[in-house]
Amino acid sequence: MDTYYYSMLFVLPPILYMSYHLTRILADKKKPTTHGLKAHPLLGHLPAFVNNSHRFLDWTTELIVGSPEMRMGFWIPGMRTGIITGNPADVEHILRTNFANYPKGEHAIGMLEDFLGHGLFNSDGEQWLWQRKNASYEFSNRSLRRFVVDVVQAEIADRFLPLLRRAAGDGGGDGDVVVLDLQEVLQRFGFDTICMVAFGHDPRCLADGGVMEDARSEFMHTFGEAQDLVVGRFFDPIEVSWKIKKWLNVGTERRLRKAIADVHAFAMDIVRARRQSASVNDRDDVLSRFVASDEHSDEVLRDIVLSFLIAGRETTASGLSWFFWLLSSRPDVAARIADEVRAVREATGTRPGEPFRFDALREMHYLHAALTESMRLYPPAPIDSQSCAADDTLPDGTLLRAGWSVTYSAYAMGRLAAIWGEDCLEYRPERWLGDDGAFQPASPFRFTVFHAGPRMCLGKEMAYVQMKSIVANVLEEFEVDVVKEVAGGGVPEHVLSVTLRMKGGLPVKIRRKTEAY
Repeated sequence: MDTYYYSMLFVLPPILYMSYHLTRILADKKKPTTHGLKAHPLLGHLPAFVNNSHRFLDWTTELIVGSPEMRMGFWIPGMRTGIITGNPADVEHILRTNFANYPKGEHAIGMLEDFLGHGLFNSDGEQWLWQRKNASYEFSNRSLRRFVVDVVQAEIADRFLPLLRRAAGDGGGDGDVVVLDLQEVLQRFGFDTICMVAFGHDPRCLADGGVMEDARSEFMHTFGEAQDLVVGRFFDPIEVSWKIKKWLNVGTERRLRKAIADVHAFAMDIVRARRQSASVNDRDDVLSRFVASDEHSDEVLRDIVLSFLIAGRETTASGLSWFFWLLSSRPDVAARIADEVRAVREATGTRPGEPFRFDALREMHYLHAALTESMRLYPPAPIDSQSCAADDTLPDGTLLRAGWSVTYSAYAMGRLAAIWGEDCLEYRPERWLGDDGAFQPASPFRFTVFHAGPRMCLGKEMAYVQMKSIVANVLEEFEVDVVKEVAGGGVPEHVLSVTLRMKGGLPVKIRRKTEAY
């Protein structure tokens, strides 16, 4: 008898949870629909989500591209009801016109709260607003811009380029050239720089002199594990399952609890040490700027720092990995970028190997276009979700119910002919250039890589500085050859987490250009 009662203790909560949500969903006659997607009477779209979970981005993109409305709707008992859209009119309505009605929402915030607390990227309302205003002010500060450029250029000169030179050997042939996982190198580079900018800590994920095996960062590993595990909650078809595992402290939730505790302890040590530092007013990192105001608790400062880390840890690494993969089949684009870099060197009177300053990077219009075009096709943050706070109507008259999930897909939008023309699947940097060769930005509601409206990414300029600095230095000195075995010559398989990563990394061979130096 005891066994029976213990069994019911574990079985009844999920049954009651599912029954409650199923009753609510069946009672609502206004369920979203999608062209070409079958809804089952009791399971809704759950079977389709389970069958396509391994190719979620491509599957949802196919449905959005095939829909006259450029969106798909879904409902899953016990999980979520909502839409995923690629329609620019929808995106503008959600992110600007009726912004107040589309917060992150309690559902998403609750999933991330034990990891990110109520930092900038996991808060709504007044809590979000004061953080946004403070962060916006700091990111517009010239001294922070200079600090970002200095941090990036130092990482390139002292660690990144020496690593590539080691990988290239003496340039005498393939016999002395090693295969390098460029995605991992870029992730290490990105983590070093975002940690320095966010809270003045150097984790040394890339070691001085470019010796890869000398670089160790337990914090990077632990932070990455916590991030991947917490994001996994969003992709669990049965939402209640992660809550049960957390309650029982088993499986992935047990690992996540340990990782979060380690990350929080590490971050809090740095916050407390910074409070006691006599030089806090002389430092330029984001944490020091917030500490200097003396308005926030240690926990609030920790949450702010972790939000910046999760936003900046892999975004540039993702964007650059896909960029170098695309470039491997477009030597014409690589040659034109190298020519532009050479022209900027001549105009600024600098020599190869010297740092590129901010003004010099701004003059690289074709490189800016080439990176932007790469992110159009392979956005580092491919999807983003909000919650509908109150019943609303989209511009075409489609009804959205309170509590629905509202997601826009930058990945799908980059593949819509209605937005980019019939050549939307082609990699063509020229689409971003005017007749005078200057970069021409698109509406942020068409090109949503850096989001739009009041939540527009504050680190956009920093991301371009980092990416352009890396590409300009690399193509000035090296040839980057993607190993032919990657994806059998096709598109590499991706892993969907916070960012769009390549499964298995990006193995490359680095060769020094014969004309370099």
